Amino acid sequence: MSVSQRVSSDDQLARLLQIGIVLEQVVEARAHHHTESLEEELDEEVETLLAEAAAESADHRGRLEALVDALGVDSVPFEEIESLVDARYGQTRPEDFDGVLYDQLCNEETAYKFYDDLIGAIVESDAAFSLDRSVLLETLRAIREEEAEGVSEVTAVMERR
Repeated sequence: MSVSQRVSSDDQLARLLQIGIVLEQVVEARAHHHTESLEEELDEEVETLLAEAAAESADHRGRLEALVDALGVDSVPFEEIESLVDARYGQTRPEDFDGVLYDQLCNEETAYKFYDDLIGAIVESDAAFSLDRSVLLETLRAIREEEAEGVSEVTAVMERR
């Protein structure tokens, strides 16, 4: 399932939203991983950035879950969605980056790109969803904007170093 095609049904939309949920779980887990593994090495600014990123991902997950619930479709097992996310977005591990900030920047950019592609696929679709299209797009655009702000925040911290 790809975000590069039009979204043509509630089921397809639900799967894509579930991919977003798992992607947010990955972002949150990686932020927690860095906080725990580098606890003594992290300065307050980076620690705050990671905590805010984890909280934002949890919030995004909740909003995406509400959209999936509103669709009223059967959900795909977590393991199946997780393998899709891992295949598409999990090519790197936290240790693959030269530092916590580079990993966080990659996470924020990946999430932004996912939401941007998903919004584009929905806008190009002429499918009628059981979920109000304006509510769906408003929610996804708000999440995308928060991801863009996250990219800016990480970049600003990186520039100060």
